[in-house]
Amino acid sequence: MSDIERTVIIGSGPAGWSAAIYAARANLRPLLFEGTAKPEMIPLGQLAFTTEVENYAGFPAGNIRAFVESAVDSQRHYNLPPAPKGHEKDGLPHYAVQGVELMELMKQQALNFGTRVVGDDIVDVDFSSRPLKVVPASGDAVEAQTVIVATGARANYLGLESEEEYKNRGVSACAVCDGALPMYRRKPLAVIGGGDTAVEEASYLANLDGAETIYLVHRRDELRASQVMQDRAMNHPKIQLVWNSVVEEVLGDGTKVTAIRLKNTKDDTQSELAVAGMFVAIGHTPNTTFLQGKLEMNSSGYIKWSEAFRTKTSVPGVFAAGDVADDYYRQAITSAGTGCMAALDAERYLAELGH
Repeated sequence: MSDIERTVIIGSGPAGWSAAIYAARANLRPLLFEGTAKPEMIPLGQLAFTTEVENYAGFPAGNIRAFVESAVDSQRHYNLPPAPKGHEKDGLPHYAVQGVELMELMKQQALNFGTRVVGDDIVDVDFSSRPLKVVPASGDAVEAQTVIVATGARANYLGLESEEEYKNRGVSACAVCDGALPMYRRKPLAVIGGGDTAVEEASYLANLDGAETIYLVHRRDELRASQVMQDRAMNHPKIQLVWNSVVEEVLGDGTKVTAIRLKNTKDDTQSELAVAGMFVAIGHTPNTTFLQGKLEMNSSGYIKWSEAFRTKTSVPGVFAAGDVADDYYRQAITSAGTGCMAALDAERYLAELGH
């Protein structure tokens, strides 16, 4: 890696792999750092913690496992989660693609086109001069003509042991991603939070076909959401506000969530709320710590695009894709789209320089 790279990609979620696919096909010979197990650079991104993904276009439920095993290198089959039970059809697994499966498929596609992958974290960058430099945790700085940052953002959770125990078994941080799964359909659910995101999540769940009561649990006696969002929550017949309450414990039967234990913030009384799922909507943290002072960001730490509908950042030759620059949509499919955009932007930037 002593030569100057044409394109270095930091991150291995939908944005990173999509960028790699397009960059590789454009003969940019991308070098992708997929991270280790640290929160800011998780191999395969946040989808590695997701079960079935029902809303990624092109992957309807079916015998997904057979396709995944035929497409992904057999040496990585150990990383595939067990096929979900209870979805068999004609004696074969029948389910929507799981998060890890989808990411392994994207990784394989990038590898097929020649993407080089390094299992290391990027801990620092130097964008003050040309060529650009990225610094891995266990090696010398890598020089590059272009860099695509696709490190994503991680959902904020409450920090409860019981919450961790039931993640993906009734605890989620994305109603749009998971709310329509069979385990949640037509069952009472809880959304935790009081901002616009929490109201959006509650409204989405309440508008699903056959939705039961959606409890919006907030620690204060008024929402932080904008007035129009507050009106939406308070006037929806299936959303019930639970004021002055915090979650003390997630309760379950060992396999799924059955209730949450609440504590009243005014009188410390406790109560139980029978729900089949808890959706935590208390914000996200972009994975940009190592980029502080190196790129222009908004007040929440998300990288700013310097031009509308382009993935350009405040530094020429550095592009940002996926949730690290998106605090609004935060979907796998939108991340993949901006990954494509970033690779095309990098290709055109290099062409303008005569490379």
